Amino acid sequence: MQYNNIFITIATVNFDNLVNFYIQLLEQEPKNLIPDVYAEFQISSLCLGIFKPKQNYESEFAVNTKSSLSLCLEVDNLESAIAHLQSLGYPLPGDISTASHGREIYTYDPDGNRLILHQSH
Repeated sequence: MQYNNIFITIATVNFDNLVNFYIQLLEQEPKNLIPDVYAEFQISSLCLGIFKPKQNYESEFAVNTKSSLSLCLEVDNLESAIAHLQSLGYPLPGDISTASHGREIYTYDPDGNRLILHQSH
């Protein structure tokens, strides 16, 4: 099987709030926007879609605070990325940790989805 593209989507019942968070975080408007239905951001080769599930499916997409999925955002300067996130009003839990692949810090979007801000060595 040949795949043409793979992208990540986030379901939310708080559509406007989450879309506005990612507009501010990514410092760009959605590439595609259907108000109160779907927003799509293009970041390098990744497509990030945010959609509002139909009402009869909302319970299927309830926020799971123990999700193993993380949206990892690789940045050039971790301190600048942290300052930008804090300027948007999102305090970061914990401290910067050092891993074999670089430095990183965990945070969460308004729906509780895990974000990892990562700077390579």
